[in-house]
Amino acid sequence: MKTNYFALLLFVLVLSCRKDFNPPDVIAPEPPDEPFAGVPDTKDIIMYEINERAFSQSGDFDGITQRIDSIKALSVNVIWLMPIHPIGEINTVNSPYCVKDYLAVNPEYGNLDDLKKLVEEAHNRDIAVIMDWVANHTAWDNPWITNTSWYTQVNGEIVHPPGTNWQDVADLNFSNAEMRLAMISAMKYWITDVLIDGFRCDAADMVPFSFWKQAIDSLEAIPERKLILVAEGARTDHFMAGFQLNYAWDFYNQLKNVFDGQSAGGLFTTHNTEYNGIPAGKHKLRFTTNHDESAWDATPMTLFNGENGAIAASVIAINLGGIPLIYSSQEVGRVNTLPFFSNSPIDWTLHPGMLSTYKKLLAYHSQSETVKTGNLTTYPNNQVAVFKKSLAGEDVLFLVNVRNSTVNYSPPADIQGKSWVDVFSNEPVSLAGEYTFEPYSYLILKNQ
Repeated sequence: MKTNYFALLLFVLVLSCRKDFNPPDVIAPEPPDEPFAGVPDTKDIIMYEINERAFSQSGDFDGITQRIDSIKALSVNVIWLMPIHPIGEINTVNSPYCVKDYLAVNPEYGNLDDLKKLVEEAHNRDIAVIMDWVANHTAWDNPWITNTSWYTQVNGEIVHPPGTNWQDVADLNFSNAEMRLAMISAMKYWITDVLIDGFRCDAADMVPFSFWKQAIDSLEAIPERKLILVAEGARTDHFMAGFQLNYAWDFYNQLKNVFDGQSAGGLFTTHNTEYNGIPAGKHKLRFTTNHDESAWDATPMTLFNGENGAIAASVIAINLGGIPLIYSSQEVGRVNTLPFFSNSPIDWTLHPGMLSTYKKLLAYHSQSETVKTGNLTTYPNNQVAVFKKSLAGEDVLFLVNVRNSTVNYSPPADIQGKSWVDVFSNEPVSLAGEYTFEPYSYLILKNQ
């Protein structure tokens, strides 16, 4: 409703002539919330996943807000919050992926104002915020459960997701048009009212393409919003639905295989296979861990044989291609698995040298257009992962020993024939003849 401020001012002036009149305090109307203008282009994203229960001693939104500058120091420009919704209590295992209410905040983490403050503080530091969205299923005590036709049924009974052992959740029926619209409405709420910048969509392969296309078309129709949309899945049609990113599961598994003894050249084959047929501007999310892997598989410190191996694996995952994902705790080298069904705070004082290295690696990646968009040349070798990015006359060369032993490497002629400097020290490095790599050591060089 528009206010006639001239008429209101005249009314106040007239009344002020009366001796018994005390003019009210004039309260200026609050400006409307503005969309975040700093959402990065897909190619520029450095994503950071946050396990709320582990990130701080308090295990809440405020604990994240208090450490927001430490996230910024990693050159991160997108935060992904694991599910923030209330957790179901029927058949519960206390999983955040058991959503009791799509329109509410889990009181374990604080309230809506606490979440809004976190989003605001992130935006103030040019960091976008995306939320985990669990579309495939709900908690058994979600209010939607009264609409039985919204759920998958067998012999008239609502069932948990087929093919899983997820007994704590009920499978949604995506042939129901009303359910689809209710879910899309809930997704819109977080964008328009809380200024969330997009979603990481859980178990995206289990949800039909037609829903993702309908939902993303609706979200992108919201005026003046630039959204980040990530599919946890590997289907190519995610990109046709409108997602910019999906998961590089094959690359993660191949990376583990290589550090377990397979040829380093296999990484390049997997990279090419994952990118085959992907539309221009779309990308794979590359990682050495995430909340599932650090909980159920092992942390990078275990998978890649200690601090040096974990760093070496990250050099490849961050720079070969795709969009880098860092999971909170890997930057300080947590060794033990990291649960998300319960609280297990991260010790941020672990391995300060490792943290410093991650800062350098990610800062260089964020600043180098050559690394992010340059043409890729690969040099297959059993023991050393060697690849080059080239753009506008600049070459950036990566050489990573994937073995926990000393390796002697003879570079090909086109590498030996150039003058190189270390990107961090700016000191010249000679690759003429044979170069000796210490266990899990690496070089990042640029041409002079």
